[in-house]
Amino acid sequence: MNIFTIAPGVPFLDALAAWWLARSDDPLACADGLFLLPTRRAARALTEAFLRAADGRPLLLPRIDAVGALDEAPLALSGALDVPPAVGEAERLAALTRLVLGLNGRHGAPRTADRAWLLAAELARLLDEAHREGVDLAEALPLLVGDDYAVHWAETLTFLQIVTAHWPAWLAAQGTIDAAARGVRLLEAQTAAWLAAAPGYPVVVAGVSGGIAAVAGLMRVVAGMPGGCIVLPGLDLAMHDDVWAELDDGHPQAGLARVLGVMGALRGDVSAWPPVFPEPLLGKVSLEVSPSRAALLWRALMPARALGVWREAFVPDVAGMERLEAADQQEEAVAIALVLRGALEVAGARAALVTPDRALAARVAAELARFGVVVDDSAGEPLAETPPGAFLRLLAEAVAGGLSPVALLSVLKHPLTSAGLTPSACRRLARRLERRVLRGPAPPPGIDGLRAVLAAKPDEEVSAFVDQVAVRLAPLLDLAARGDARPDQALLALIQAAEALAERPDRPGAGTLWALEEGEALAEHLAGLVAALPILPPQPVRTLPGLLEASLQGAVVRSRRALRGRDGFEHPRIAILGLLEARLQSFEVLVLGSLAESVWPASADPGPWMSRPMRKAAGLASPEAPVGQMAHDFAMLCCAAPRVVLSCPRRRDGAPTVPARWLVRLEAFLKGHGTTLPISPAAGWARQLDQPDGAPRPVLPPRPCPPVAARPRALSVTEIETWLRDPYGLYAKHVLKLRALDPLEQAVENSDFGNLVHAAIAAWVRLLPPTYPVDSARLLHAEMERELTSRPLRPALVAWWRPRLARIADWVAAEEATRRRESRAVVEVEVEGAWLLPGAGFTLRGRADRIERRADGRLALLDYKTGVVPKGREVEAGHAPQLPLEAAMTEAGAFGPALTGAAAELTYWRLTGGYVPGEATSLFKNDPAVVAEKSREAAQKLGELILKFDDPAQAYLSQPHPGAAPRFTDYAQLARVAEWSAVEEGEG
Repeated sequence: MNIFTIAPGVPFLDALAAWWLARSDDPLACADGLFLLPTRRAARALTEAFLRAADGRPLLLPRIDAVGALDEAPLALSGALDVPPAVGEAERLAALTRLVLGLNGRHGAPRTADRAWLLAAELARLLDEAHREGVDLAEALPLLVGDDYAVHWAETLTFLQIVTAHWPAWLAAQGTIDAAARGVRLLEAQTAAWLAAAPGYPVVVAGVSGGIAAVAGLMRVVAGMPGGCIVLPGLDLAMHDDVWAELDDGHPQAGLARVLGVMGALRGDVSAWPPVFPEPLLGKVSLEVSPSRAALLWRALMPARALGVWREAFVPDVAGMERLEAADQQEEAVAIALVLRGALEVAGARAALVTPDRALAARVAAELARFGVVVDDSAGEPLAETPPGAFLRLLAEAVAGGLSPVALLSVLKHPLTSAGLTPSACRRLARRLERRVLRGPAPPPGIDGLRAVLAAKPDEEVSAFVDQVAVRLAPLLDLAARGDARPDQALLALIQAAEALAERPDRPGAGTLWALEEGEALAEHLAGLVAALPILPPQPVRTLPGLLEASLQGAVVRSRRALRGRDGFEHPRIAILGLLEARLQSFEVLVLGSLAESVWPASADPGPWMSRPMRKAAGLASPEAPVGQMAHDFAMLCCAAPRVVLSCPRRRDGAPTVPARWLVRLEAFLKGHGTTLPISPAAGWARQLDQPDGAPRPVLPPRPCPPVAARPRALSVTEIETWLRDPYGLYAKHVLKLRALDPLEQAVENSDFGNLVHAAIAAWVRLLPPTYPVDSARLLHAEMERELTSRPLRPALVAWWRPRLARIADWVAAEEATRRRESRAVVEVEVEGAWLLPGAGFTLRGRADRIERRADGRLALLDYKTGVVPKGREVEAGHAPQLPLEAAMTEAGAFGPALTGAAAELTYWRLTGGYVPGEATSLFKNDPAVVAEKSREAAQKLGELILKFDDPAQAYLSQPHPGAAPRFTDYAQLARVAEWSAVEEGEG
């Protein structure tokens, strides 16, 4: 058999090209042949290797194809004509979804298309896997369940009758087969054609390290042909035979062992590749890697039963290998970008990042851009995350969610949205709509909800914008109002609405939405989806976002969007590759990124249908087989460049990282032989990159000193506490005139509960006649219920608050009865007052929750708190002066003649409705003399505070008193409290 292997460290494709060209000097002879490689990317890379090897000489290339793409250009045309056409992927998933929905919820089947589509995709994966492994599910599955398996497995296999009975019948009725089955049939047809008559030209199958059995069958025929040649990547010829015979599926050599087994070949039938190595192709840079590195890797990755070889004498060669230890994902990305940028300092050197982690790829591309290096991720971008894909998903979510504020603004602020206006005008109106309507509690659902809010806050420009958006969303909104619709109609309405929203004065919406590679790919995807969806029954329109999301899973587009808008062109010597794209390629510098468990390697998942023993019994590959392929990729890539950097961050997404098992194995082996991998300095460079020049300058607290004329001359009683605790907050509010925006979809908070309680008690007190009625508790209950039901609250919150309010009502009614009986007081509630302080030119405003005029003429001030009540020591220290200042205002007549006089009582009512529904806390033990003294002290301290801040040099400091900072403030971020307080703590 003509079976060879190219050792790790020898550039695979360059060696193939050099060997082929060295066979003959005749250009026509060079063109007479066929190369079959595992992927299209590898086929393109072999073409590039031929061009490098030719060194500028003109030549005719042999035919180069991918064994996985024979459906596009079959070699045995007659066999291809005999194979039925493949069903379209969208049509297949739609038909499987219909079969899942047809179960009407039996056997755990979902009842809506969005969830059923996801399950259909899993069924499709099972079908494809069975086709690739040559397993007949109709025969294999019924034999699996026995007494040893749990009952739910039998239920699962009953559900799988979809693929064993219903699906084959559907395919037969359509005259089609699965695409994977067609690929296998084409390979079998090609195998039969070459078995019957070998071609008259050389055939080379190179680079296959695993995969489907039909490929190995084709390779068996090629290996026996006179002009046939099989070239395997990185077969370990030195492994002991007894170890080779019992490789587990997760081992790097397991895939090659399976290929040889299907071919009917032994490892002894494989020869080392002919020693034809190309001259250095890239200037002075050589790609050759020492064979000792491969020997190190094969020893370190030995199966567990063969680890005895670790005790044998061995001198590890770690030259050219480094370990990158970054703190987190961002530092890893910066460090990798620095390594790749540094490689460009060597003339002609090529460098690449290889990783299955697309998030890391995006981060590294962004970091390279800061050095002026433009590079794109060749593994592609998820179609759902491209601008048009995200736009359609956001629009579907917004309509399904009743145009909730966050979802609606996500659409209106998307770069593709113009709604017939210029993009800038559309953004301006979207921001105006946000401020006028969408900030604070969410409006009622739909366009009518927006119009209802605008009716209370008229704004002609915003109203016209809302009408414009409503007209463009009308087809989709009408379907949503009906509740159910055919999925294809809903998708068409979504597309129509998206095109209408994307329309600009100078460009139709379709021209904007479907432009460039990503738009074209999305249009093609949706066209297939629209054609396939009529098979599904009507569905709730609210399932449209999930159905669209499910249909886009796994779809990628290799666009140049990341390169547009940047200066320059994509760099020819830097690449970011996925594992499949990197296979068989060589570089001068190679970084293997995200070498962490569950990333590289991915978790071994048996899938939702069968356990590991069941998969084995059915003849399917074990879940560890993909791990073995990833292990082979890792080992080959470690030898694919003279310099290799192995990277694994210490933390991912805030959690400690478990390094990849191969990295752990390698380090353990090296430690046992008294050495270790050198640590790359790139992580240290990354930490220094954004450090300021010179010594760090600690951030100081702000010290604004506005002109005296700009300082506030009127404040409320509650703002005096802010003035004491956080003068900067007062400065930001009254001098800078800054107000915090209400959040979108503002949740109901404790303050809303407090406002409800205040309003109900005030209304109740005003209803009470002078003689306290017997049924006062009933009246207060009624007021509480009226306030509760008049507010737009969630039903769950109403149910939570109602018993609390009832307990508060009972406590307040009982307390009120006692107070009326003891003091026969006249009660005023929610009383507004203003006090112009003599000689200070300063006005103190206040609204007292409750002021009582007792029969003895003295006054009592009460304040309701549904949250925290100020502690006595805070009042004593003057940090909570609300009630003492209100007492000073009553004595000065600020609340009117009827409520003028000295206060004899200052009391807080803490009203929570909890286990203790209410609690009265009186200040200064209700001693009239002490109350009068404390009120005068509060007024005196206020005067001193006014004089202090009338000094132009006095700064409005942020939280100047440790331990007395406000509980809540809107201005801590503006004052950068977190920055300078950390500096102060460090100094302390």
